[in-house]
Amino acid sequence: MSDGYHHGDLRRALLDEAASLITDEGPQAASLRELARRVGVSHAAPTHHFGDRRGLLTALAAEGLGLLTEALRSATPEGFDQAAVAYVQFARSHPGHYTVMHRPELLDSSDPALHAARATAAQALAGGVATIPQNKRAHLSLDQGAQTAWALVHGLASLTAEGAIPPDTIDTLTRQAAHQLFG
Repeated sequence: MSDGYHHGDLRRALLDEAASLITDEGPQAASLRELARRVGVSHAAPTHHFGDRRGLLTALAAEGLGLLTEALRSATPEGFDQAAVAYVQFARSHPGHYTVMHRPELLDSSDPALHAARATAAQALAGGVATIPQNKRAHLSLDQGAQTAWALVHGLASLTAEGAIPPDTIDTLTRQAAHQLFG
């Protein structure tokens, strides 16, 4: 719990607190009233930034997709194996964001920022797949390769979050799986 909001960017403080609360207690705990209490503002203050709970979670998901895009773009020059590891590491280091990013029942599907963030993240992952020589993915189009890559990394990230894969082995396993898939 924070010491209360005193000055600065209330929107940022609410998003940070939401990510922390979701990490600790799950998305069901993230109410605007609880977040307002945690940052020390009136219970109505968050509505000025997000409208409602769905708006807050949508903003958190869009932010998470932006952070994921940055991680993927930073790793892509190293090749798909490293982009795959970056995806899984993102999920581990931003669990509050990751938890809501792929939960359509929690989000405003008509939100333009969310649509743009999803498209940009998908392009970044496809960029990682594009580093794979064509002869190693000859059986898949770039779009099919990107979807297959997403299934791989999302599955590994989710299994790690659920405790099914030990965190100390996930980077090696991710590299091996990426190499097996496209190697």
